[in-house]
Amino acid sequence: MKNSNSLFIFILAVGVFGIINTEMGVIGILPALADHFDVSVSTAGLMVSLFALAIAIAGPTLPLVFSRINRKKVMLLVLAIFIIGNVISIFTTNFTVGLLVRVIPAFFHPVYVSIALSVAAASVSEREAPKAISKVFIGVSAGMVLGVPVVSFIANTISLEMAMSFFAVVNIFTFIATLLFVPSMPVQERLSYGSQLKILTQGITWLSILAVLFLNAAIFGVYSYLAEYLDVVTNMSLNMISTMLLVYGLANIIGNIIAGRLLTDHPIRSVTIFPIVLTAIYIIFFFVRELTVPTAIIILVWGMLGGIGANINQYWIMSSAPKAPDFANGLFLTSVNLGTTIGAGVAGIIIAQFGTEYILFVGVLTLVLGFICILLRNYMYRLKTNQLIENDY
Repeated sequence: MKNSNSLFIFILAVGVFGIINTEMGVIGILPALADHFDVSVSTAGLMVSLFALAIAIAGPTLPLVFSRINRKKVMLLVLAIFIIGNVISIFTTNFTVGLLVRVIPAFFHPVYVSIALSVAAASVSEREAPKAISKVFIGVSAGMVLGVPVVSFIANTISLEMAMSFFAVVNIFTFIATLLFVPSMPVQERLSYGSQLKILTQGITWLSILAVLFLNAAIFGVYSYLAEYLDVVTNMSLNMISTMLLVYGLANIIGNIIAGRLLTDHPIRSVTIFPIVLTAIYIIFFFVRELTVPTAIIILVWGMLGGIGANINQYWIMSSAPKAPDFANGLFLTSVNLGTTIGAGVAGIIIAQFGTEYILFVGVLTLVLGFICILLRNYMYRLKTNQLIENDY
């Protein structure tokens, strides 16, 4: 049973890797795509920005729509949509078609990822759920970190078409593995749409959403400009910057493993302490910003915290609405995408107005706001628990 469960979690992780890789992988080949479609790089960038926008729109809606249908059938449907989009994108030279076959699957991205997180948690005991989810998050980190250099390498050494084929190959593999090895997963308790939407009437849910938005803004608002920061502020070479980005990504994967243990044994304490630790890292980073070795150490630690943060974000929203897991995971995906957009936007303004080195204070400010939301949610939860105890008496 343990082996079959491990295989199941592995398939989910690879599936999530394929979906995230389709989203993020094109970042490394945007100039090549611009040439291929005969458009500007900024226009080709719509393939990234519109994909993210589609996720933010679909996050709270489509997982809810599909929440009452057999999980295996929905996963196969989403994978099939991604495969069709991937295959068309290999052969088309029309930019509008290429954009459409990315944006349409993007709406189904939250459906697959939210189901993967939900069924991973449901496949083990409630206590072990964070560990199962952390293994699926390895697929998320790998998709974000390894997808870009792998796709870029294939495009540079073989061809753009082969790089685009990589997206299709991973999703086809997951489709076959899901078809053969994932059991049928009919929904045991069909929650009405109204009962799931009801979680939006709870203050704890909104405080969780805000906390996650701020925490993700704190991480990705800074990370979005890390390459520029290391170039302009730390004066690293291009090869060293590439190495640092890889170090951050691999540390992210380690952070996922650590997070599974922390959230299993000390969930509330881990969430509460997290913004304090990351704030300290950013402040230290600011003072050693021109020193190469301390900066490298900071990036290693920061990468691990980034991996832990991704798991904390999912746990924080999921734990606020455990009875509506698919909808909660959809809200999680929307929150983190909005957080990334806001964080990167504010950091861009800071760079233009004050200079690149000051983006760290975007991280500090959003961490303070996130910490306040966490403390308020903790307070509301204790209040609610005390009222329940009093009602029992």
